[in-house]
Amino acid sequence: MEDAAQVAAWDALAEWAGEPNPFYESWYLLPSLRQLPSQISLLRFEFRGKLAGLLPVVRPNRYYRYPFPNLANWLHPNMFSGAPLVTQGAEVPFWQALLRWADENAGAALFLHLRDLPLDGPLHAALNQLLASERRYAEVVHREERAMLASDLTPEAYWDASLSGKKRKELRRQANRLADEGTVAFTRSTDGEGLEAWCQDFLRLEAAGWKGQAGSALASSPATAALFAESLAGAAERGRLERLTLSLDDRPIAMLASFLTPPGAFSFKTAFDEGFAKFSPGVLLQRENLAILSRPEIAWTDSCAAADHPMIDHIWRERREIGRISIAIGGSARRFAFRQLLRAETRRK
Repeated sequence: MEDAAQVAAWDALAEWAGEPNPFYESWYLLPSLRQLPSQISLLRFEFRGKLAGLLPVVRPNRYYRYPFPNLANWLHPNMFSGAPLVTQGAEVPFWQALLRWADENAGAALFLHLRDLPLDGPLHAALNQLLASERRYAEVVHREERAMLASDLTPEAYWDASLSGKKRKELRRQANRLADEGTVAFTRSTDGEGLEAWCQDFLRLEAAGWKGQAGSALASSPATAALFAESLAGAAERGRLERLTLSLDDRPIAMLASFLTPPGAFSFKTAFDEGFAKFSPGVLLQRENLAILSRPEIAWTDSCAAADHPMIDHIWRERREIGRISIAIGGSARRFAFRQLLRAETRRK
């Protein structure tokens, strides 16, 4: 899929997708495949002579802690959506083709498991429609809500509505105290100028904090460090990257990389200097980030944060429901076995 014509078709699919997912776009998925190789099938769906759907699929031998082989959409820890890329209006034909493929290529898999699928969009609605029409057994086996930004308010009005007067006063005090330390500046970039140096600054900043100590920082692995730099370069080339930096005397102390995929956006990665924690640089950066509400082409932004995040949940007031869906595939015996497994899982929960 790295042929120029195929990538161009892939990029066109992303532009026409009814539900955006930057993590399955060419500029993110191809570096992921290069840096994090795995046994992946990249399923392509053609509709009316054009590429109209794409989904990377794997065959795990385990279902979380259970030894149940399955088919699943491929995700790695730095992917925050498992929604397939599907041309708007082709959702039902896409799911029909995917389920037919899964039926015919199940192998040892007992079921199809779709992870991190948004439950409030056209993809899930079309899937539910098809499951009902085929009377195919399926279940949402896990749901969670994560912070989302979606409002018609101005950035200033949203900030005032989200935080109490007392909290806003405290943050103004912290911002003034930070300004006493030196020259404070916010910079926003949507192009590739200075991107290589920006990525290196981000990797150093993140690695210097708790993620570095825990071994989960992007710089903890050469593969994830390379993925970060390559994917941001690809996003910038296509006009799908926004970088936001809070600096003190030209030294970055809080940074944020977001992917712009109209009508949505995704807050990909953020980091701050923990030595300045008393000034709340991450929160000050998020206040500046509310300017995304003024972008007419962006209706919502997914925080990509864990549910109940201690910081962003108190600023962004909307929620996006994300789920994991298990679906019956194959013949009657396999579907019967899957139904029993699903009932046992439901009882345990």
